[in-house]
This record gives sequence, structure tokens and C-alpha cells, in this order.
Amino acid sequence: MQIYKDIDNDSGVRGFEIAATSITVWFEGTQKSYTYSYQSAGQSNVEQMKKLALAGEGLHAFINKYVKFKYVR
Repeated sequence: MQIYKDIDNDSGVRGFEIAATSITVWFEGTQKSYTYSYQSAGQSNVEQMKKLALAGEGLHAFINKYVKFKYVR
């Protein structure tokens, strides 16, 4: 797991792991991980999440707005 930078210190994201067609996210306060794949959340959403994760800003807001419950079950 790569630690999320959280530039503004206002995110609920703790860390992430990027794969070719998915991103796995860990949130503060839970040990459970959430994987968002091309199939579950859409390719464009996953690619945007990867960019935000690497930038360390905006990932939590994006998840809440666009893909909140679209993780792999």
C-alpha cells in the first residue's frame, strides 16, 4: 500500500494501490480495502482515480461523488 499524500490534510483516504485495470483504496478508520475496477466503476473513472491518488489530492471527493458504491464486491 502506498500512503496517500493528502496535500490539504482533509481526506479520509489512508492509502492506495494501483494495478493495470483497478485501484484499491484504504480509508481512515477501517482495515477493509475497496477495489474499483474498470468493470465495476468504469475505465475513465478508475484512470481519474489513479491520477488523483498519485497527485495526493481530490481522491476522496471524487469517490464520494462518482463511484462511492461501485467497488468490486
